[in-house]
Amino acid sequence: MALRLFWEFLKIGSFTFGGGYAMISMVKRALVERHHWMNDNEFVECITLAQSLPGVFAVNMALYTGYKISGRLGGAFAMLGAALPSLVIIVVIAAFFNRVNENPTVRDVFRGIRPCVIGLILVPGLSMLRKSKLTLRTFWIPIATCVAICLLGVSPVYLIIAAIVAGLVVARVAIGRTRKNTRKQ
Repeated sequence: MALRLFWEFLKIGSFTFGGGYAMISMVKRALVERHHWMNDNEFVECITLAQSLPGVFAVNMALYTGYKISGRLGGAFAMLGAALPSLVIIVVIAAFFNRVNENPTVRDVFRGIRPCVIGLILVPGLSMLRKSKLTLRTFWIPIATCVAICLLGVSPVYLIIAAIVAGLVVARVAIGRTRKNTRKQ
């Protein structure tokens, strides 16, 4: 299983431009839809955890999904598969950077890739939004998060910490109510 994870993430890492968020759709297609190694809820959990951990999102995502599917070895092989293509490309680019950097064709290629990367990032975001089951009480949270980051310049780290604290408080309140209602009966 670890080798299959390595191969899947090697393919994904080889054809993903734009960073870890751009690979979300490809990872979902491979792990959830094609191989059925995870379900939708587990995949959303993976994205949430990978985003909230320090480090590179793509590596965190590969490491966590690989671990969830096949333990430590699966995590290591998935991470290696996701990181290896970028490592090779960076080494090659570093060797020829001065010539590549000034090449108009290379600039045009990357200029063409940028709009596609935006779409690759938006699709999983919209998919997560649909599956998040927002209510009238919670619909404001993603909007406030975007405003805080884009307009106010708040670091996502602070927002993640605030979300963790809020989640713990809400869970504690819910547990307290459940215990109180159980005692009354």
